[in-house]
Amino acid sequence: MNNINDIPWISPDMHFPPTDKKVSEIPEFNGLIAASDRLSTKMLVNAYHKGIFPWSGQGQPILWWSPNPRMVLDCNKFIIHNSLKKKIKSMLKNGMRLTCNKVFREVITACSVPRPGQKSTWITPAIIESYYSLHEKNLAHSIEVWQNKDLIGGLYTVAIGKMVFGESMFNRQSDASKIALTALVRWLANNEGEIIDCQQETKHLANFGAKPIERKKFEKLIQKLTLLPDLPWASNPPSTEILF
Repeated sequence: MNNINDIPWISPDMHFPPTDKKVSEIPEFNGLIAASDRLSTKMLVNAYHKGIFPWSGQGQPILWWSPNPRMVLDCNKFIIHNSLKKKIKSMLKNGMRLTCNKVFREVITACSVPRPGQKSTWITPAIIESYYSLHEKNLAHSIEVWQNKDLIGGLYTVAIGKMVFGESMFNRQSDASKIALTALVRWLANNEGEIIDCQQETKHLANFGAKPIERKKFEKLIQKLTLLPDLPWASNPPSTEILF
């Protein structure tokens, strides 16, 4: 399969194809399983239960992925370097604070801004609205890093049970997104969280201890963790204290 038009197309009421059904031998299509012209909350929930996520470029249909191997971050094997520890201490002394789910839309909108060297982003207005709908259903969450009154960084995730899927991060000040990630990992470790799905392999996440695992193993973890009680996002959310 060499053409995007050959990819299986699905509608909101259809089931996703099996994740182990390869649609192409082209390396950049690794994990691509389907396409759709619409994105709904129902599709997203069904997809995440199967370890599938949407990702596409501007002007493309919604493309659904389940790469093999899958990059995951074990919360008990998180690596925080001394330089970041020192940065956290310094910023805490200068008014840095952490909140959760206070400005979800602002966080995902900030994540949608193209990085230097990029012309576009996969976080389109349709993606923003769909994930905001998940947020309203307590299935998507944001962590915000503030310097006094200024939002300087953050991240957002999807969470079902105790399974957390990392989506995107942003910086307005150096290392702010790393601090948000550190807070999330520490909080998860304190609340029986096990892993964060990092989707695809990157050197950046590998520096924090993330490693690739086989898709079948990842899918078994999803089946287990999504059935567990929800994390305490409302009753005991991540906060500044987790950084001390």
